[in-house]
Amino acid sequence: MCAQIEAIIGSGSTVVAQPEYLRIAADLRRRISSGEYGPGDQIPTLPELCVSYRVSETTIRNALRLLAGEGLIESRARAGTRVRPRPAIHRMPADRYRSTSGAKATPYTRDQGIGWSEYRLDKRFEKVRAHGELVQLFECEAGERLLARHFVFYDNDQPTQMSTSYVRWSDVAGTPVADPINEPWPGGTRAQMASLGIRVSRVTESFTAAMPTEVEAATLRIGVGIPVLRYTRRHIADTGRVVEVAHPIVRRGDTTVVDFAINLDD
Repeated sequence: MCAQIEAIIGSGSTVVAQPEYLRIAADLRRRISSGEYGPGDQIPTLPELCVSYRVSETTIRNALRLLAGEGLIESRARAGTRVRPRPAIHRMPADRYRSTSGAKATPYTRDQGIGWSEYRLDKRFEKVRAHGELVQLFECEAGERLLARHFVFYDNDQPTQMSTSYVRWSDVAGTPVADPINEPWPGGTRAQMASLGIRVSRVTESFTAAMPTEVEAATLRIGVGIPVLRYTRRHIADTGRVVEVAHPIVRRGDTTVVDFAINLDD
């Protein structure tokens, strides 16, 4: 029946029937979730789906486009449409910023559960001036010089996180921290600050969730229908001075779990 025909229900009110492509997408989504179509499995061809659901190719294409946007399926030339492998769930524990003496690791590698050889980092550095939100986050004067460090983090060649991390130019100018050749830095930002004689005693984070921008979806290789977790992190020295702001850090939201431990004892 036409998707836009109104259905009359007993109370005398009317509702608009669900568009056919949404109904088909929901059914295929259920079959993927149930395991009927597993990761890597090829789903029926376009003509087969048209016959099975008794709809036009346009309707099927709209349903498949929706599922592709959700990251559930992918289409490749000569390979048909297949169910995308689902990435592993990664937990971000509350203690991930604690130092691990002698270990070649960072909070990211701990989050991912990977070794140093499995970790790759794309980076781009540039000098900028503090403005807008950065002035508030750094608690600094507008126009203060900062070093912006743009990162894309890879777990075995799969991009799983992107961020822009800012540090004060007055802290890092002329030091190894200002040279991208030294990234990734074992121990992460806390170890970098320690190399400058700055003791970080506090880390704050604030989280939001949203749909990805086109750049975020392309960089993280996710569908535009997959939500992302965005968060802002600040490293604060024992003097109370903010020495680093990562704004934002972006991860895919459907595979990230943030764990908090709250000690209620005095």
